[in-house]
Amino acid sequence: MDPRLIEWHQRLAGIAQNGLANSQDPFDRERFESIRTIAAEMIAENSTASISQVVDFLAIETGHATPKVDVRGVVFKGDDVLLVKERDDGLWSLPGGWAEVGETPKEAVAREVVEESGFQVEVSRLLALHDRRRHDLTPYPFAVYMLFFLCRLTGETALDNPETSEAAFFPRGELPGLSTYRVSTEQLNRVFRVCDDYGLPVELD
Repeated sequence: MDPRLIEWHQRLAGIAQNGLANSQDPFDRERFESIRTIAAEMIAENSTASISQVVDFLAIETGHATPKVDVRGVVFKGDDVLLVKERDDGLWSLPGGWAEVGETPKEAVAREVVEESGFQVEVSRLLALHDRRRHDLTPYPFAVYMLFFLCRLTGETALDNPETSEAAFFPRGELPGLSTYRVSTEQLNRVFRVCDDYGLPVELD
């Protein structure tokens, strides 16, 4: 999908969500619902979902529209990097997911790593903060900020997670197929560059 279309439908959906959150006038609310439907039509045109399904999906989000926060852990054993195999598409990703309310970013990524891989970690530093739209990922209806953290391996527990089926360490030059809904090769290369040179600043979009 053209990145401009992704940005346009996200902005329209955000305008509609903010308008519905703050307007009590029935005529204004009708206009904002129409804007949300237009955003849904743009998404449905480039996906297998119906317009009504997308409208229902967008309607789940209420209140002021803000980007979601996705956290990813970058964990090494020697020079090999930890990846997890996703059950939904059979492809691989850095362990991670949505941050939860009440967690600090460090707590969120440490929890996600142990939940998805079974490995316990200590979070060392922030490596990158990416705007999801800019990194060749499978389109997503909402705006997302992605935070990548370098983590130090401290322990291992039994893996039992409904979202992932396997965890393994891979040489950086021999990575398996990636789940581009979650992370791209371009992102990994940029994050690895920051890992290799502590003199580089956090990479920010």
